Amino acid sequence: MKTIADLNKLCENSLIDHLGIEFTEAGENFLKARMPVDNRTKQPMGILHGGASLALAETVGSAASIAMVDLSKYSVVGMQLTASHIGQATQGFVYALATLVHKGTRTHLWDVLITNDEGRKISACRLTNMILEKP
Repeated sequence: MKTIADLNKLCENSLIDHLGIEFTEAGENFLKARMPVDNRTKQPMGILHGGASLALAETVGSAASIAMVDLSKYSVVGMQLTASHIGQATQGFVYALATLVHKGTRTHLWDVLITNDEGRKISACRLTNMILEKP
């Protein structure tokens, strides 16, 4: 498994870095990250943009799959992402917890729960990643 430092380094100079997403904790079947709620991630109405939540969910779920595979042999690509936005955030941070639902040889399925600083649910997401063998 890659370390938190490895995953954060991998994401430098990307959309992930631009949005301020950082990985904070990893385990055998989970990965956690956080993202600030600021001018980079808010919509004009002053609340967290749903697209930013989706970027966070896909980032943490994809990174969790990356941590499980040999990147010299495989690539990880998002195949399907669904989300229900059930709350809102206007400041602070939001936190994503990706929990493994299924680890197959060609697909990984993750549930990603996004919460705010108070622990209230913001979005509930499900991500399917495809694991592709490199030529």
